[in-house]
Amino acid sequence: MKTLFSFRKGLMIAAAITSIIGLQSCLDDDDNNYYQLNVPNALVTVKTDTDNTFYLQLDDSTTLLPVNYSSSPFGDKEVRAIANIEEVNEPSGAYTKAVQINWIDSILTKPIAPDLGEENDQTYGTDPVEIVNDWVNIAEDGYLTLRFRTVWGNSSQAHYVNLLKSNNPENPYEVEFRHNAFGDTSGSYGDALVAFKLDGLPDTEGKTVKLTLKWQSFSGEKSTTFNYCTRKSTASQAPAITSVRSSYPLK
Repeated sequence: MKTLFSFRKGLMIAAAITSIIGLQSCLDDDDNNYYQLNVPNALVTVKTDTDNTFYLQLDDSTTLLPVNYSSSPFGDKEVRAIANIEEVNEPSGAYTKAVQINWIDSILTKPIAPDLGEENDQTYGTDPVEIVNDWVNIAEDGYLTLRFRTVWGNSSQAHYVNLLKSNNPENPYEVEFRHNAFGDTSGSYGDALVAFKLDGLPDTEGKTVKLTLKWQSFSGEKSTTFNYCTRKSTASQAPAITSVRSSYPLK
């Protein structure tokens, strides 16, 4: 466990992430076991192999075989998820490591949205967000996963989030994060997670390129870059799940 996941632990913001997925509870600072079990320590893609083996893709090259699950909790859907897992000393077969899943929770996972031209602003919105500096913000395994912060007021109003290609002729790897709050723009700040499948972008042909993300923040337009390489061919071809487990409604 220590060898595989220790590099992630120093980057975790435990309270914020656990509040996102509804793990709120009174944390006893002296109870290290409780902390270790309830804080996410891995961001993964949930996959099913051609022989129906359920496994987790930790990054572009590391695969994990869960020993305490016989099938995916998300059925035949491929989905990004956060989880608490620990390495175990059991055979992993064709996979890199064998692990036990203590818990796993899906992230809203979507494809790049279609370009609607002049209708983009009306449909996808221009409401501001902040991209939170966090370890889950990463482009890996063909997905861009983001933690974002915005204002939430009406608990029944789902916010609409999407990723669009910028259609920048000078940079085919430039995308825009869009947020439509449908008027739900007063209340308190809160965070949520979303993942976008990047297979709509040009193939990087094995090279690592800079993926530019643009978004409308509360103080104007911002951007950042990620290292990105097109996902290598894998056996799993299941469609992305579109449900979300979050204390804030998203779609």
